Amino acid sequence: MTAPAWERTLDVRTAEQTHALGAALGAQLEPGDLLVLTGELGAGKTTFTQGLGEGLGVRPGVISPTFVLVRIHPNLPDGARPGGPDLVHVDAYRLGSAAEIDDIDLENTMDSSVTVVEWGRGRVEHLSESRLELDLVRSLGAAVPVPAGTGTGGLDFDTDDDDEPRTIVLRGFGPRWVNPPLFSAAAEPLPAAEPLPGAGPGTMPAPTERNS
Repeated sequence: MTAPAWERTLDVRTAEQTHALGAALGAQLEPGDLLVLTGELGAGKTTFTQGLGEGLGVRPGVISPTFVLVRIHPNLPDGARPGGPDLVHVDAYRLGSAAEIDDIDLENTMDSSVTVVEWGRGRVEHLSESRLELDLVRSLGAAVPVPAGTGTGGLDFDTDDDDEPRTIVLRGFGPRWVNPPLFSAAAEPLPAAEPLPGAGPGTMPAPTERNS
């Protein structure tokens, strides 16, 4: 498996901060970007994706797509980024393989959208040579679990209402993410963590950052 170009660990203290981190990242994303989210129930995946949608300027109403598998949120002409990419939000928990991912035809929207896949690790890497992986972990919860096949146990009805500390680990893969995302001056920068071998410098926004 290809190693990430860099890794960042952020400690966020509130759901509002998780949302703001998503919004700051959404403002930087471009058509064709692929994000892979992993996290237990209440880890903040939906809150983060709602912020991402806000930063992208897409139609509001982002919820977990558990039963629908795929939800598409179109870009709004009067949103934060008129003419920007749509948001395609996928829950791959019940999809057991990359072949099942192919069955939902994500390649038809990849080039014009930002695609966010919950539980996508090991299933969607073939869709793009570049991706961002984000692990979200509740400080009061268990370690990030690995979904097991297509069973119904542990399905993520993620409302993210708990306002508790969380840890977010970001990793960049491929030429699109040789360096970490850069944020606007409005987002308070932190000192850059030490990159993994071969990675370039970068800054991250307000949540507390620590080396892994």
